[in-house]
Amino acid sequence: MNLILVSNSLAKTRSITLGGWQIMLLLMLLSGLMLGAAFTLQYALVRFAPEGLSDDIRTLLSEVHSDEQQKQQTYLHSSLDAMAIRVGQIQAQLQRLDALGVRLAKLTGMKPEEFKFSQPPAQGGPLIVSPDQKISENDLDQQLDMLTHVVSDRNDKLMALETMLLQNQLSRKLLPSIPPVHTGFYSSNFGWRIDPFTGSSAMHEGVDFMADVGTPIYASAGGVVDYAALHPQYGNMVEIDHGNDIVTRYAHASKLLVKVGQVVRRGEKIAEVGSTGRSTGSHLHFEVRYKGIAQNPVRFLEKTTS
Repeated sequence: MNLILVSNSLAKTRSITLGGWQIMLLLMLLSGLMLGAAFTLQYALVRFAPEGLSDDIRTLLSEVHSDEQQKQQTYLHSSLDAMAIRVGQIQAQLQRLDALGVRLAKLTGMKPEEFKFSQPPAQGGPLIVSPDQKISENDLDQQLDMLTHVVSDRNDKLMALETMLLQNQLSRKLLPSIPPVHTGFYSSNFGWRIDPFTGSSAMHEGVDFMADVGTPIYASAGGVVDYAALHPQYGNMVEIDHGNDIVTRYAHASKLLVKVGQVVRRGEKIAEVGSTGRSTGSHLHFEVRYKGIAQNPVRFLEKTTS
């Protein structure tokens, strides 16, 4: 294709020769300009003169807008559902923590109602708003993740604490910590004394409780009976093994109520007070031994009678 340019300012005409690819490039450029102009005009009509649109264009734009809104709503609902599930999981963990807190309070001797586990903590203070700090969906998701990990970690640690408290409580139950009789008083303490039969100084390896014949004798701690029979000096005696090399003896009983090998609980009735064996009257001789060596029982008892 040849183009001839004619101008008054030029002394002669000029001729421009265009090849096939040049013509195609020119056509594409013109097409692009026309499309750009059309889109610009369409945007101007939608933006500034929507009443000038045809019904078909209005319908098409409405469908596009509705599809976009539907996608946004679907994404929003799915995000809210996921967060609701996670919040429900955290609430369930908090309920377990509340129940665990009540159990720990009981184990430590505190009153659960003082902590009000079933009520949210009281909060208050002046309102100070920071407009620059807005929580995005991503920030909220991260905070939920962190809260989930923190609650799970606290639950594991409190469960370990409960296990330790239960072990300590069990260990205390295996120590001779309650008096073997509920009535009576000390007639002879632990230590050196004048023997009532020989009149010479002798070691008294327990404490004597004055009590009437038939008074119930209770196990000072839980354990296994390893002796329940008549002894030449102790008379009718019960010996209980509490584990950890701790043994208690209950001597001079009038009646034995347990047998060898029997498991007894702390506070369980095991015999009745009497005056059998080497005894001058009705009483209970009570001993605590650790690794075979006599210990002062008063050191172990929570309560003493006088």
